[in-house]
Amino acid sequence: MIPQPKTTLFEYPKYWAECYGTAPFLPMSRAEMDELGWDSCDIILVTGDAYVDHPSFGMAVIGRMLESQGFRVGIIAQPDWHSKEAFMQLGKPNLYFGVTAGNMDSMINRYTAERRLRHDDAYTPNNEGGKRPDRATLVYSQRCKEAYKDVPVVLGGIEASLRRIAHYDYWSEKVRRSILFDAKADILIYGNAERPLVEVSHRIARGEDVSTITDVRGTAFLAKHALPGWKGIDSRSIDKPGKIDPIPSPYIDTTASDACDSAKSSGNTDVQTVEPEKDITKAAQPIQIADFRNKTWEKKSKPWETTYINLPTFEQVRDNKMLYAHASRIFHQEVNPGSAKPLVQKHADRIIWLNPPAYPLSEAEMDGVFGLPYQRVPHPAYGKAKIPAYDMIKTSINIMRGCFGGCTFCSITEHEGRIIQSRSEESILQEIEDIKEKVPGFTGVISDLGGPTANMYQLRCKSPKAEATCRKPSCVWPTICGHLDTDHTPTINLYRKARNVKGIKKVLIASGVRYDLAVEDPAYVKELAEHHVGGYLKIAPEHTEEGPLNKMMKPGMGSYYRFKELFDKYSKAAGKKQYLIPYFISAHPGTTNMDMVNLALWLKENDFKLDQVQNFYPSPLANATTLYHTEIDSLRNVRKNSESVPVPKGGRQRRLHKAILRYHDPNNWPLIREALAKMGLAHKLIGNKPGCLVPAESKQEGSYQHHKKGGKGKNNAQGYKKGEGVKRSSNNRGKKGLTRFSSDQFTDRQGDDKKSGTSGKKRPNDKRNQSKPNNSKPSHSKPSSSKSKFSAEKPAANKNKRRQR
Repeated sequence: MIPQPKTTLFEYPKYWAECYGTAPFLPMSRAEMDELGWDSCDIILVTGDAYVDHPSFGMAVIGRMLESQGFRVGIIAQPDWHSKEAFMQLGKPNLYFGVTAGNMDSMINRYTAERRLRHDDAYTPNNEGGKRPDRATLVYSQRCKEAYKDVPVVLGGIEASLRRIAHYDYWSEKVRRSILFDAKADILIYGNAERPLVEVSHRIARGEDVSTITDVRGTAFLAKHALPGWKGIDSRSIDKPGKIDPIPSPYIDTTASDACDSAKSSGNTDVQTVEPEKDITKAAQPIQIADFRNKTWEKKSKPWETTYINLPTFEQVRDNKMLYAHASRIFHQEVNPGSAKPLVQKHADRIIWLNPPAYPLSEAEMDGVFGLPYQRVPHPAYGKAKIPAYDMIKTSINIMRGCFGGCTFCSITEHEGRIIQSRSEESILQEIEDIKEKVPGFTGVISDLGGPTANMYQLRCKSPKAEATCRKPSCVWPTICGHLDTDHTPTINLYRKARNVKGIKKVLIASGVRYDLAVEDPAYVKELAEHHVGGYLKIAPEHTEEGPLNKMMKPGMGSYYRFKELFDKYSKAAGKKQYLIPYFISAHPGTTNMDMVNLALWLKENDFKLDQVQNFYPSPLANATTLYHTEIDSLRNVRKNSESVPVPKGGRQRRLHKAILRYHDPNNWPLIREALAKMGLAHKLIGNKPGCLVPAESKQEGSYQHHKKGGKGKNNAQGYKKGEGVKRSSNNRGKKGLTRFSSDQFTDRQGDDKKSGTSGKKRPNDKRNQSKPNNSKPSHSKPSSSKSKFSAEKPAANKNKRRQR
């Protein structure tokens, strides 16, 4: 089982400043500090988000957690980073600056998947963009050092977590150093930081130099050499087969006398002779039986307690994609807090040392963290300004942390870990009461009871030994592990108690449901369909084809069909018309053009028209980002002959994959037709027949495309004939051509968009695709046969039957 620390979160002796009590809001100005009677802050937190005192906002959780330990905590939210003055507004902290980019990675927050600049920011008042710098953690840390050079800087948050070792940076298209080197910070805390941050804070408060704090789990720091007392495993190169001795012939006489004679004849004097009475091959020997009985966990050898792993150096992974894939493979195997080894990576003449992940929080500790005195509203300094991220989650409740799904495109495992950390029912029900009391305008609807995944509450490994030592990246792929507890009874009981709270009208489930887990317990699907779906339920197949799904580490479509069958059955029994909203990702590593075409045909057969599509976004340290950068299958042991992975790269290729998913949009038809023609599928998938993906080009559409190209050649947008590059004088009233635009052309297109339109609120930062079933059909259905499934080798194959998964 996973061991627990000697001191739990709330057992540390309180810092002396506890006497100041609890602040209504953590102060953001000197005036607020004066009202609280503070002459200084012990810890100042710098964040790229607006300060919302809510447990879904990282700085509020960390700030309140440190306050509960007795520290005076101030917050500098979204400071002007162009000078150091904004970082001095609360004065010099007594202990340290804590720096984070915010709830989101600043680069993902600032740029789209196609590297286009966003002009909004859901974590900023009035959704205003540009209030945080690119690579905010670096900038904030450097400004803190400029303001007070002798004050330690502690990095945290998801941006720092995902950049703790050398990593591929999608925005600059190069491998960057660990963020600690560029930020000039003193220590980095990765993952959910409560446990390591509380220990580090108390040790600094006791007078320890931050440079000597090297033994705290969940931290990373820079050093000249490996720590004394540790021995290293060199993993800086791909394994090579050693020299293999030839197998001796069984017919050769190899008696001792022959061997001695042969040694003497060769002049070898190193061979020693043994007296017959001492020869164990000729004298009787007592039989000794070794004790192979199982030892207790405490007595077993634990090599990870004294051994670290030397990863390939920064210079190696920067210049060698094979070694980058190899380092990524090792990194993702060392994430189990029960058995992970420290990781060491050299950068020039220094190393970064990563301690193993922090131990997960117990249920009592989780209850303590979420039971802190949050006001559940933005800081009063923002007045009536709307903060979209807060509006989205103000009536939602986080019931657990972590995810054992292991999806390669997701970074939750790298940040929160695989082990599920759940709260108690009592803690969750108390939060519902807090929402009723504190959230302005509460209507009685809880918008979500969930977390990273809706239905992993209190699910964990049934084998304590396996849980403590397992290195598998996923508990549910390629199949659900036999050790995994899939009983949803705790979740069902929680749902029932939550909706029975006085004053609660509805409890919705907005977090994504892991449907391959849900089908293991049909009672959960029944409870969900009958009481907790507001018309639409989000699930995430991500794709339909085996190639991309394997590289995503997602289940096949068989689980989707089983879940849909149960969902439809229980929805119908409850007298409700409810629909599944599947998410899909385009341009994911492992995806070919044929895979995207087959997905689009599946969407068309099931009458889906996607109104938003998300291209794959390579976030730092994700497994799929390694696939994207190296084009090497790092999901298996990396060898010189490792499988090559097809990766859609380049603007045109990524636009094509995105366009294919929106096959119904006339703006995408020219690009799709061109691709289908190159694939040899034009005669099968272009036209007006039921099995076609896009219609043939019409005369009207051709005119429109001609207009978009600037009227070059043939007839221009005004109907005049002219050759390409020939200027027409302003008074030239030449003969008008016959190609004209219809007056209702754009109206028709808007009508098409409305058919595929959306209803309801969209999440401000949920950039993944959303889809809705066409209103012409009550719901999509599993196709009984498919005439449109194609393979890359034989486009006409599989006409009569869809491949089974």
